[in-house]
Amino acid sequence: MSTLPVYTWRLAPDGLATRRQLRAAGLRPGGQDVVAQVERPRYRRGPLIAFLYRIELARPVRPMTPAKAAALAKANTARRTCPHCRRDAGYVIPASLGMCVPCAYPEDQHAA
Repeated sequence: MSTLPVYTWRLAPDGLATRRQLRAAGLRPGGQDVVAQVERPRYRRGPLIAFLYRIELARPVRPMTPAKAAALAKANTARRTCPHCRRDAGYVIPASLGMCVPCAYPEDQHAA
């Protein structure tokens, strides 16, 4: 097994991009292997590592189909629906609460 070349933040050679950079350009890795990695220093928690892919081997992002759009809308609706009161909260329900804020803190409703 060979090790990957490691580049310092912002010093990677041209022709390589991270997943986010590929996505911003309307591309995806397309099954290719990682060719290098870039490290950004973080002093308290160690370096942040991102993998790099060849831009010339990247493929276009697959288009959103009506079925995918419907599934995504259904999933987002489920994330916004409070399991306690069954209302659309208008925001993604925090996993730490498990329900909308008014249901989690009912005593705060009367104080306001």
